[in-house]
Amino acid sequence: MSEKAVHQNPARWLVVAVPYVWLALFFLVPFFIIFKISLSDQAIAMPPYTPVFDGVAKIGEFLSQLDFENYIYLTEDSLYYSAYLNSLLVALVSTLLLLLVGYPIALAMARAPATVRPTLLMLVILPFWTSFLIRVYAWIGILKPEGLLTLLLQAVGFLGPDDQVQIFRTQWAVYIGIVYSYLPFMILPLYSALEKMDGTLLEAASDLGCPPLKAFWRITFPLSLPGVIAGAMICFIPITGEFVIPDLLGGADTLMIGKVLWTEFFGNRDWPLASAVAVILLLALVVPIAIFQNQQQKA
Repeated sequence: MSEKAVHQNPARWLVVAVPYVWLALFFLVPFFIIFKISLSDQAIAMPPYTPVFDGVAKIGEFLSQLDFENYIYLTEDSLYYSAYLNSLLVALVSTLLLLLVGYPIALAMARAPATVRPTLLMLVILPFWTSFLIRVYAWIGILKPEGLLTLLLQAVGFLGPDDQVQIFRTQWAVYIGIVYSYLPFMILPLYSALEKMDGTLLEAASDLGCPPLKAFWRITFPLSLPGVIAGAMICFIPITGEFVIPDLLGGADTLMIGKVLWTEFFGNRDWPLASAVAVILLLALVVPIAIFQNQQQKA
């Protein structure tokens, strides 16, 4: 190895190490703290769990008090099964709705004149300039029975003077809020993938007699799959643990794991059980994604 390459190696290792150090500090360390709390027992104290690490001298006593009781409890209560499954179902349906709504928008943006694209891109990210919480509260004013949607439908004659739209506090309101809030996260990766596509491929397909719809499924959609996968992951993962939208727009029967976590942490103050719920949720999301990415690299 040349002397120049030897001198370059430390810098290369430093560049490679930065993201791993970041992940270790802000992912692995918090994860192990939560995992440790999940093995503890609830206590009326501060912090509200035992045991607490008192030093290396008592590490044996500390480890002997840790157990998997909270995880066993999760397997015995159907509430947590229902919350996990319903969260995954809501996340899956919402991601599909986001893809159906976001793909045409991203495709139209990618095929728009180059001079117009920056303006369209700005319009997509414009909602980020307003607080997420304020935007969700705005939907309450729109969807509630005496809200703007009811007034609009009454004004155009679709509803009678005494009729009201019953969407607020239903599952439909949750889907509307999620699709509205997460739509930019789906559009941006799709737009990035579609913008890079070579337009001459579609021209060649048209010259060879390929119908537009068939050309879309054979050329456009396969080439945009990286954007589809990226957008789906960016949306599916946070939607699974969503709390604000189901709490503000959903009803009492809207059971999602984010609401269960909040209740256990702040309502019941059962930090160990809430930590166990969080660990299971994290593993349920991270492990399949890691396996998928590993398979993609092998392919």
